[in-house]
Amino acid sequence: MTEIINVIDQGASPAAQPANSYYERHIFFCLNERKSGEACCAQFNAQAAFDRCKIQIKAAGLSGPGKVRVNKAGCLDRCAAGPVAVVYPEAVWYSFVDLEDIDEIVESHLKNGKVVERLLTPETSGR
Repeated sequence: MTEIINVIDQGASPAAQPANSYYERHIFFCLNERKSGEACCAQFNAQAAFDRCKIQIKAAGLSGPGKVRVNKAGCLDRCAAGPVAVVYPEAVWYSFVDLEDIDEIVESHLKNGKVVERLLTPETSGR
């Protein structure tokens, strides 16, 4: 994980992406809802975070091919740290609390390539 952060901090450009990469970055939000009552991201306002990210990316002119894609995902199996989102190609996992956290992820990571370290999902947090 440290190697990824260092590459991003050094200003990795879209040119550093694989030649066949359609998007520079892709963020997936877990929106899974468990009917059994088990903890899940949907219980923690994940849909509102997804919606906020989508709006922020569009407003910043960052959406579309060669830029950023915001996607819904089913269970990402990191429920204990939920709600979670993951950014690729860096494979950076975020746990967020509120919509301001989403704004920070958009501005810092998705727009400027700098990981928001305070929001990183602990590596040991799984299901």
